[in-house]
Amino acid sequence: MTSRNLRLRRLRRATSALSARKRGAQPKVVALGGGMGLSASLAALRRITGDLTAVVTVADDGGSSGRLREELGVLPPGDLRKALAALCGDDDWGQTWARVIQHRFQSKGDLHEHAVGNLLIVALWEQLGDHVQALDLVGKLLGAHGRVLPMSAVPLELQALVRGHDPARPDDVDTVCGQATVALTPGEVQSVHVVPPDPPAVPEAVAAVLDADWVVLGPGSWFSSVIPHLLVPELLDALVETKARKVLSLNLAPQPGETDGFSPQRHLEVLGRHAPKLAMDVVLADEAAVPDRESLADAAQRLGAAVELAPVASPDGVPIHDPELLAAAYDRIFRMHGRIGPWR
Repeated sequence: MTSRNLRLRRLRRATSALSARKRGAQPKVVALGGGMGLSASLAALRRITGDLTAVVTVADDGGSSGRLREELGVLPPGDLRKALAALCGDDDWGQTWARVIQHRFQSKGDLHEHAVGNLLIVALWEQLGDHVQALDLVGKLLGAHGRVLPMSAVPLELQALVRGHDPARPDDVDTVCGQATVALTPGEVQSVHVVPPDPPAVPEAVAAVLDADWVVLGPGSWFSSVIPHLLVPELLDALVETKARKVLSLNLAPQPGETDGFSPQRHLEVLGRHAPKLAMDVVLADEAAVPDRESLADAAQRLGAAVELAPVASPDGVPIHDPELLAAAYDRIFRMHGRIGPWR
């Protein structure tokens, strides 16, 4: 057995004791992001704390979410649904409901590819007239181990400045509109912004960030899921002002199209350009995904952060986070870098 595999086994065994911490006082953790990256973080974090809030991007305009958004004028529910599914427990109740809300209809009619959870969330929004109350109710039904909040109260359009979006004009910079289009651009994304340019934050999301012990940003699609949180002024102000410690969790590999060819340190540089006043405390990266540790450490230092390298990827070689290994990494960071808190 290789030393890496032995270490992975030890880390897996260590995570079995993490749930015991839920019986006492716990760290208040807020995780920001969207899509599968945020889901990975939530699946890990729910193993080490029961005081967990997800703040989710609302710029999705593709698939079922995009259709509901266009037809009904609602917030795109898809990333909110994925976050709720990730917070479902590992028991039969939790896993059954996770499968139900993720289920997509297959038909030749209008329901084709709509997710059950999207329809449920939108129905409750229309019934209750309150985004937060409706999501709390869905979370209660699912037995979710945490709370899910949208980052803004209005649906946002993501726009990006992209060099070479048209391969026939590789040196031209164009404005590309829509999250789905930005995520798949063949060009090089220079920067992103949102429309409307000064969107209102959900007050409960701002309050959660200000009250947190730890804030986790990432992993996820860098320009379309991670950075949009920094483009909501009230939310960015809260991230700058909070006394919480902040972890930036890096992706396992560049995303084709959106961050193709990006090094780990370039992800940090891009984030710093979009939010120059935002400091981080820890940058978490998979030890096998960092070819140049010195350059990453230099980029992290410019954000005020230390680098923590840990095996957090699935051992089967697929570039996805392993929830147990990621939980062990977060737990170690919270213990080693956090202030002594009542959950100790």
